Amino acid sequence: MNRTTANLACTTGVAIAMLTGTASAQNSPASAAIDLSLGGAVERKDVPGVVALVTNRERVLYQGTFGVADVATARPLKPDALFRIASMTKPVTSVALMQLVEQGKIGLDDPAEKYLPELANLKVVESFDAATGDYKLRAPAKPPTVRQFLTHTSGLGYGFTSATLRDFKPRAGETFPFGPLVFDPGERWLYSTSTDVVGRLVEVISGQKLEDYFREHIFAPLKMNDTFYNVPEAKGPRLVAQQQRAGARMDGDIILQSPQLGLTIAAPIGGGGLASTAEDYGRFMRMILNGGALDGARVVKPETVALMSQNQIGAVSVTALKSALPRSADFTFIADGLDKWGLGFLITVDQVSGKRSPGSLSWGGINNTYFWIDPARGMAGVIMMQYLPFADAKALAVYDAFERGAYQLVSAER
Repeated sequence: MNRTTANLACTTGVAIAMLTGTASAQNSPASAAIDLSLGGAVERKDVPGVVALVTNRERVLYQGTFGVADVATARPLKPDALFRIASMTKPVTSVALMQLVEQGKIGLDDPAEKYLPELANLKVVESFDAATGDYKLRAPAKPPTVRQFLTHTSGLGYGFTSATLRDFKPRAGETFPFGPLVFDPGERWLYSTSTDVVGRLVEVISGQKLEDYFREHIFAPLKMNDTFYNVPEAKGPRLVAQQQRAGARMDGDIILQSPQLGLTIAAPIGGGGLASTAEDYGRFMRMILNGGALDGARVVKPETVALMSQNQIGAVSVTALKSALPRSADFTFIADGLDKWGLGFLITVDQVSGKRSPGSLSWGGINNTYFWIDPARGMAGVIMMQYLPFADAKALAVYDAFERGAYQLVSAER
């Protein structure tokens, strides 16, 4: 339950006027501290708006809403605002494929080309001349497996994670349905379009379009009634505007993107595209916290959640990425070069002081939406903002403060 607040008062009695504020009904000092932190970020214009939620295995412990949904009109942000969660789609797609693994319809160590013939002729970029665009390709040492597409070790990348892929232009007559590989499968980790392949695997094996499969097998059982690729027209006014920092380097004030995306997506992909609410994503996280089930509905088996939560990349590690495009800042992870990847999630290896535990699962979306799931502490958090660039320093500072406040809240509850 939420209450509308016109202002927040800190312990010294100084009031911070809010552009708009809806915060947790709890009156504990810990929840008030989160209110103060998020509200202060909006008041300072660090971020235009934010919705944040903390849950344990049984219930929502905190939800707060602050700021505006549109910097041009100052439309107030509301708790049920729909955010474009981009790559926070990836864990949903991964769960979908793991349902099919459970059913014996696909094997994790099968070559993915067994199910998708278009993967049969993948090539690795052996050399690339950035000045001329000339390149040399070769066959991969081994075809990438289903597991490697789930773990971003397939050899694929993104244009913003690889300068080679950013600048690569196929020669006449050459086609790359999923792009060329930039390394041999399994050789290293690189954030990539791999989950788009996972989404195609779900479609081909199930015989359903991705949104239909998600609705029937994940969203309906979990009562995630506000999560869509194609947003119903009646819910369109709840979408937060797509925003970005101004300037060629995306380092100015936050303005509207132009043009704004529509409500429909012609061809949904596994790697992104969903719109959702903090409450809906909270239900997804709570399902993971409860070993694959929520409110009597089982989505995946406990052993499947355990497998998804284990290191699946061996000695390979998740490393910092230098962005090749302005829409993302350079970004690192919880422990650069130490953390691992499961089946759909980043895995934190070491305890982070004041924050998440070892074994926590996390990821985010390019519009500065983020989540983490901490099975050891039995809690999870999601924070949603909506602007580029990804990993904007001020957005990350808000995320950090929220996560620290969430652990103080959980500690105070016990």
